[in-house]
Amino acid sequence: MGVGDDCALVRPDAGLDLAVTTDMLVEGRHFLPDAEPRALGHKALAVNLSDLAAMGAAPRWATLSLALPAADEAWLAAFSEGFFALAERHGVDLIGGDTTRGPQLVISVAALGEVPAGLALYRGGARPGDDIWVSGELGAAALALVHPEIREAALRLHRPEPRVELGERLRGLAHAAIDVSDGLAGDLRHIVERSELGALVHYADIPRPAVFAKLRDEKLERDCVLSGGDDYELLFTAARERRVELEALSRELDIALTRIGTLQKGASELVVLDAQKKPMTYRGGFDHFGGR
Repeated sequence: MGVGDDCALVRPDAGLDLAVTTDMLVEGRHFLPDAEPRALGHKALAVNLSDLAAMGAAPRWATLSLALPAADEAWLAAFSEGFFALAERHGVDLIGGDTTRGPQLVISVAALGEVPAGLALYRGGARPGDDIWVSGELGAAALALVHPEIREAALRLHRPEPRVELGERLRGLAHAAIDVSDGLAGDLRHIVERSELGALVHYADIPRPAVFAKLRDEKLERDCVLSGGDDYELLFTAARERRVELEALSRELDIALTRIGTLQKGASELVVLDAQKKPMTYRGGFDHFGGR
C-alpha cells in the first residue's frame, strides 16, 4: 500500500532484510539558493541510493518531505522530473512524505531497500590484510565548489551517479563498504574505527580527474581528493584473493575499481603516504556542524 492512506505498508520479500536510510539537504548548507531544480531532485534521491549501495541493498521505496518558502509550480515540476527520472531507472516507488512552508528550502528523503539476509555490507566488517578499493574518481565534486566553471566537476557535484549495481554485486566479494560522501579521509576512518584496524593508503594511487594535472595546484588537489566529499563513490575492502574477480567486475560494469591501500593490525589510524612513501598531513572530512 503506497500513497493514499496515513501510512504506507511495505513487506520485504522472503529471506531479505530491509535496509533504511535518510538524508537531508538544506539550502545554504548543502546547495546554493539558485541550484538548478532538476539536478537537485536527482541529487536528493541519489545520495540516499548511494547509502543503500554501500550496504549492498537493492532500492525499492522512498519518501520525500519538503519545506518550501513558497509553492513554485515550475520549480516543483523540474525538481520532480529529476527525482522521478532517477527513481524510474532504479525501480524506486515514492510511497509517501510531507510538505510544509518554511523559511528556507529543506529536502528530506528516506529510502528503503532489500538485501539478502546475512549479506549486508558493514563498515565494521574489514579484515587484516584486506585491499582498500574505491570506484570511479575522487575530488571532482569538491573541485566544483572552487571552480564551478569546470563542467566535468560541476556535473559530479550536482548530478552524482549512485553505484547501485556495483553495491549489489559486491555482496560476498567485499568485507566492508561505505560511500564517499564526507571525503575519503573521513569515510575511511569510519571503516578503520569500526573494524579496529589500521589503514595505509598510497596517495598517488587514488584515482582523480585529469583536470587536476592542468590546474597544477597541489594543495587544492590534495584537499579535494582526500577530504572533499560529495563524490558518492563506493569505498570498500576485500581480500587479496578477490582481486581477479573485482577486476573482472570492473570491466563488466564499465566502472573503474582501483586499489589504493591495505588494512593491517594495529591502532585504528589512517596513514596516507606520498610518492616518497612519507606520511602526509591532511584534513578530516566534512563537518556537518562546522565546515569543510
